[in-house]
Amino acid sequence: MTIIEKLGQFFLGRIHDLEDGETSNDALLYDARDLTTHAVCVGMTGSGKTGLCLSLLEEAALDGIPAICIDPKGDLGNLMLTFPGLTAKEFQPWVDPADATRNGMTIEEYAINTADAWKRGLATWGQGADRVQKLRDAAEVAIYTPASNAGRPLTILRALTAPTADTLNDAEALRERIMATVSGLLALLQIDADPISSREYILLSSILDTCWRQGDDVEMGSLIRLIQEPPFDKVGFLDLESFFPANDRFKLAMLLNNMLASPGFAGWLEGEALDIQKLLYTPAGKPRLAIISIAHLSDQERMFFVTILLNEVISWMRSQPGTSSLRAILYMDEVFGYFPPTANPPSKRPMLTLLKQARAYGLGCVLATQNPVDIDYKGLSNAGTWFLGRLQTERDKMRVLEGLEGAAAATAGSSFDKQRMEQILAGLGSRVFLMNNVHEDQPVVFKTRWAMSYLRGPMSREQIRILMDPLKEDAAASLTASFGLTTATEQADDTSRPVLPPNIPELFFPVRGNVDQLVYRPALLGEARVHFVAVRHDIDRWDEVTLLVATGDNIPSDFWDNADEWDEQDFPELTDRCEENAAFGALAASLTQKKSYTKFKSVLKDYLYRHRRLSIWTCPALNESSNADESEIDFRIRLRHSAREARDVQVEKLRAKYTSRLRALEQKVRRARQKVEREQTQKSQKTVSAGLSVLTSIAGALFGRKLRSVTNVSRASTAIRSVGTAAKESEDVKHAEEAVSALIEQDEELDAEIEAEVRRIQDSFDPDLMELTRNDLKPRKSDIRVERVILVWLPYAIDKAGNTERAFYSASR
Repeated sequence: MTIIEKLGQFFLGRIHDLEDGETSNDALLYDARDLTTHAVCVGMTGSGKTGLCLSLLEEAALDGIPAICIDPKGDLGNLMLTFPGLTAKEFQPWVDPADATRNGMTIEEYAINTADAWKRGLATWGQGADRVQKLRDAAEVAIYTPASNAGRPLTILRALTAPTADTLNDAEALRERIMATVSGLLALLQIDADPISSREYILLSSILDTCWRQGDDVEMGSLIRLIQEPPFDKVGFLDLESFFPANDRFKLAMLLNNMLASPGFAGWLEGEALDIQKLLYTPAGKPRLAIISIAHLSDQERMFFVTILLNEVISWMRSQPGTSSLRAILYMDEVFGYFPPTANPPSKRPMLTLLKQARAYGLGCVLATQNPVDIDYKGLSNAGTWFLGRLQTERDKMRVLEGLEGAAAATAGSSFDKQRMEQILAGLGSRVFLMNNVHEDQPVVFKTRWAMSYLRGPMSREQIRILMDPLKEDAAASLTASFGLTTATEQADDTSRPVLPPNIPELFFPVRGNVDQLVYRPALLGEARVHFVAVRHDIDRWDEVTLLVATGDNIPSDFWDNADEWDEQDFPELTDRCEENAAFGALAASLTQKKSYTKFKSVLKDYLYRHRRLSIWTCPALNESSNADESEIDFRIRLRHSAREARDVQVEKLRAKYTSRLRALEQKVRRARQKVEREQTQKSQKTVSAGLSVLTSIAGALFGRKLRSVTNVSRASTAIRSVGTAAKESEDVKHAEEAVSALIEQDEELDAEIEAEVRRIQDSFDPDLMELTRNDLKPRKSDIRVERVILVWLPYAIDKAGNTERAFYSASR
């Protein structure tokens, strides 16, 4: 497998013969670019559908392709159960005690048995501990749990975020975004709203349309007020009061308020904001398989969340440049209920949009289901690849055949043999799938490979918590380090609020959550704008800088060196009111003098002049440079895809370069075969089979099914043994043996040549090996404008012993 890794070839299994029930040694390699035309996976319980889909995600991770995986059932958390040691100790916490009991074993014995089975299974498919380790190193796997802190919590209810400028300028896209968002929100409120006749639907749509066109996010608290006092006085041709009286609007606002205020809904307001780029990549730029577990949510909550998520994916997608290479994957483990044939749930419209438009942006959608009847197969006609496993009823088969026929009709030059497909579907067994790929000449039957992840079944919230706690601890430690927050205990000063001169303003950080006792400690907030100009790089921009530095009772001259920088959009709205009964830390004497703040501004300007730089990164290998607003991590993320695009181009050139030579070699083999047939007919069959297996592993991996559709290839050693056996049976075929042996040597030389080319491509376009050069732009001192330096108070929680435990403002950062 090593030779085809990082070439965009997904190892999904091996070719399977339905007639004799045998699985060959010929690998089923799936071109990653084919996934940009999307895929559908259908199979009943026990068909091996989950194993196939997890294997596909594993291969994507190995190729550096991130994915967002919507998990309604809880199975996808198994992707975190990868054990490079393949030891019983690693498996034991995750084996099912009930399975151990049913098998008459202790948990320890069952863990040993499971580890041995996994080790043997992986070895059977040419995989080992080293490949499992590569998978763990290639991408992070994390589980997100909206409205729950079992995994990483996600919130979508702090604000309904305004779409990107591209969406705002596209009337149809904006309309679809509003319709889906409002439908999801009303479904959450259990209001069955018709887009034409529902007052609630029309009012909320009008509010979002007005606010979003102004570029404003709509926070949930603001939405409650906007329902009561909309930013318009007419709806259509009617005045607002005639269309939707104030008393009725108040009832709708109260319904939304009660939902948000209910104890069971508090979890929706906590966690990371929904950001697709941050889901796909870690802060260090490493690809991530982001599993979004929604099994714990109600049906209405699931529909609302999936609808909002799909809309966010669309917005992110439209902000990306076009490409023909696979950029990312959106996978949904059970699409039943979200994409029905006749009904129009809120999730259906954005899903159709993705199936129609995502290809142009390199986003591959993979939809799976074990309920093939209630699916919109007309909508799925946009899917280019179908993975079909064992189906339960004839009705299921007929619906799947209908979908396949629709997909074939939607693809130019594609044919569909319904009778043959029906026969193949009838013969599928466990882990045996039919792959119908419009990018290949004919369907292929294959047996799925052994998944590297331990497939233990659905995971409970407690199991998710156990898996995710180490990642959450790492994130918390990183957060503390990056913000400069203290974790050591220190005595809180039991002092009253200092009295300041009236010409010195002071502001307070908002307190997030509940706390028994607080102490405020002083800090300085500095805000400035820095202008960078570089004609050579086409840069002319102003950077907003927000610095925050905690102070004690003494302020050193270089205090800005210890400041934390905040993103302007993340900085909370400060207040002029403090919490009641809070204690205050000691305040440096200089902070009570107005002239000090003038000095602080001057020191801040000097600090920015000496230290503030705009880094421009360049990748000589790809001849690309970072944009002015692009960090090194974001640039590396973009380079990953640029490298993948360049690699795919080189692989295509490789195919074009060697296809004619391989065809010529195949023709020579055919002529040698014909000569053997003339010499001795009874010996011809064995030689024919030998001739057909002349392509070896490397050529087969890159050219096999796309070079010809007669058969899949075997290793060259098999061909040599077959030819040798046939030749030894009669002296009459001696010359044919020599001729074919010579051809095998040519093939081996050609294979070595192709392998060298492959190695070169792998090394040349491995983003982890590419070096970057850095050019730091320095601002002119006259281009630095300090807006203000102001005293702010930071809240810290106090424990029962009177020690400050933690900064209580970090949640907003």
